[in-house]
Amino acid sequence: MTSADPTVVLVPVWGIGHFLPMIEAGKRLLARSSRPLTLTVLIMPAPTEKRGSEIAQHIREVETESAGLGLAIRFHHLPAAERPAVATYTGPEEFISLNVQPYVPHVRAAVSGLACPVAAVVVDIFCTPLLDAAHGLGVPAYVYLICSAAMCALLLRSPALDDEAAGAGEFEDMDGGAVHLPGLPPVPASCLPSGLVDRKVPTYRWFLYNGRRYTEAAGIIVNTVAELEPHVLAAIADGRCTRGSRAPTVYAVGPVLAATITATTPPEQQQEQPEHECVRWLHSQPPASVLFLCFGSARFFTAQQAHEAAHALDHSGHRFLWVLRGPPEHGTKLSSDGDLAELLPPGFSERTKGRGLVWPRWAPQKEILAHAAVGGFVTHCGWNSVLESLWFGVPMLPWPWAAEQHYNAFTLVAAMGVAVAMEVRRKEDNFVEAVELERAVRALMGGAEGRTAREKATEMKAACRMAVEEGGSSYQSLQKLCDALHQGAVLPRMFPQDT
Repeated sequence: MTSADPTVVLVPVWGIGHFLPMIEAGKRLLARSSRPLTLTVLIMPAPTEKRGSEIAQHIREVETESAGLGLAIRFHHLPAAERPAVATYTGPEEFISLNVQPYVPHVRAAVSGLACPVAAVVVDIFCTPLLDAAHGLGVPAYVYLICSAAMCALLLRSPALDDEAAGAGEFEDMDGGAVHLPGLPPVPASCLPSGLVDRKVPTYRWFLYNGRRYTEAAGIIVNTVAELEPHVLAAIADGRCTRGSRAPTVYAVGPVLAATITATTPPEQQQEQPEHECVRWLHSQPPASVLFLCFGSARFFTAQQAHEAAHALDHSGHRFLWVLRGPPEHGTKLSSDGDLAELLPPGFSERTKGRGLVWPRWAPQKEILAHAAVGGFVTHCGWNSVLESLWFGVPMLPWPWAAEQHYNAFTLVAAMGVAVAMEVRRKEDNFVEAVELERAVRALMGGAEGRTAREKATEMKAACRMAVEEGGSSYQSLQKLCDALHQGAVLPRMFPQDT
C-alpha cells in the first residue's frame, strides 16, 4: 500500500450497534478488493464518556487485528463541534441528525486534507447531513445501512407516504391502518418504526429528511442478503419506492457479521477462549430443544414483566436459556446485571432446575445461537441479532421494543416466514402476557408454525452462507461496489473555507 492508493472514508456514529457493523463492512471491502484500497475512519466525539471509552477500546482491537491481517485502516479523530441546544429529543433520528450536523465542516476539512484519491465518503444511516461534506468536495457519497432492505425501502418511500397522508392525521387513521410498500404485504401502522409512529414530533421530520437525502447518494450499502429480501430489492431497483425515479444502486453485501469472516484470521492469531458457562450448560441439552431469550445490550425487564415471562416459561414445559438483565446504571443506557432475587418469582429456579438457566449478565449471543441445542430465539429484533439468528438457521419469536424492531418483526413473520408471531402491546411498554408468551413458545418449539419457520430458517441459513462465498450474491455485489469505488476515486477539490 502507498499513500497514493485510493481510500474509502467511513463516518460511523458512536453507537456500538452502528459502529462495529460499519467497520466490519469496511474490513470486508478491503479484503475483497482486487486493487489496493485503504480505509480512513473519521471518529466523531461520543456524547458520553462511557460510550467514548467503549469506542476507543474497539478502535484498539481493530488496529491490532488489521495490522495482523495486513489491512490498511487508519482512524482520524475529529475535533469536537458545538452541541445543539436541544434539551430533549423525540427519537434517535432527531438525536443523531442534529448531533452530526455540526460536523459537516470538520468532515469536509478532514477529507480535503487527505493526500490521496478518495473513492467515497460513506455515512451512517441517519448521518445524511454529512453528505454535504462529500458533495462540496466533489467526492462520491454513499450511505451504509445497518438494517434491512425493507427499512431502506421504507426510508426511500417515506416522503411519498407523508404526501399521501397529508391531512389524514396518523398513518393508523388512513387506508385501514396499513401502509403499502412495494415488495411487502400491507404493513400495519402499529408495526412502523418509532420515527413514523407520531407525525407531529420533530423526529418524524428527520426521518423523512434522511429518506429524502438517500436519493442524492451514489449508492446505498445494505447489510442484507439478496435471497432474504428479493421482492423489496427489486422494488427499490425498479423505482417503485422513489415515485418512479430510479433509486441509487443498492449493494446487498450481508450478512456482515464477525462470525462470517473469522476464516480470514491467521491461525496464530486465533486464541483459544475458555467456554462460557452458558455454552457449557447447552452441551448437556438435547439438539434443538432449548429456547434462547436475549434482548440486546439496552433492553431490560421490569419485575412485573419478568414474572409474566417466568410463568410462561415455567408452564410451557420447554427448556430455556434466558439472559435476564436489569435497569441501566447511572449515566449509561446499557442494561446492568439482573437481580434474580427481585426479577424471578419465588420457587421458579427450583421448579425449572435442569431444564432452564437464567443468566443475569452479558452472554455470547453468537456462540449460543451456533450451538446445536438451541431450537428457537426470542429476540428484540435488532437487525444484527436477526442476521445472527439466520446465519445459524434458528427460527425466531419476535419481542420488539423500539426503533425499527416492530417493523423487523413484521417482515420476519409476514415476508420471510422465519418467525412465529406474538402479540406485543406496544402502547403498554411492549408488555406481553404470560398466557400469550406461553402460547407462542409452544407454537415455535413444537407446533406446525414453528416447524414451518424452522424449515424456512434452515433455507435462509444456506442462502446466507452461499451469498458470501465466491460467486454468491453478496460476494458479487461487494465486487461491483469495489469496482464502482475505484472508478469513482477522485482527488477532493479544494474548498475555500468552511461555512
